Amino acid sequence: MTVRVLDFYADWCGPCKKQDPILDELESEYGDVDFQKIDVDEEQDLANQYQVRSLPTVVVERDGEIVDRFVGFTQREDIEDALNQAAQPAGA
Repeated sequence: MTVRVLDFYADWCGPCKKQDPILDELESEYGDVDFQKIDVDEEQDLANQYQVRSLPTVVVERDGEIVDRFVGFTQREDIEDALNQAAQPAGA
């Protein structure tokens, strides 16, 4: 099982900068989760593929399927809940 967090951001986005420390903490705590930062100004095709319309957008995936999606600044607990849910075996 592969759990991945996609952090869609831009350098000019204030809420994205506020979100960064939360994601950095979670990345250090969830070593088995693949965290990826995606600059929407450089990766417009990928942002369009994920239908990113507002920043920040955080997508949590398990085995390529979207488990949860957060738009705008999101509290640590909400992202952590999504990570824990994504780490559960399917059907658990």
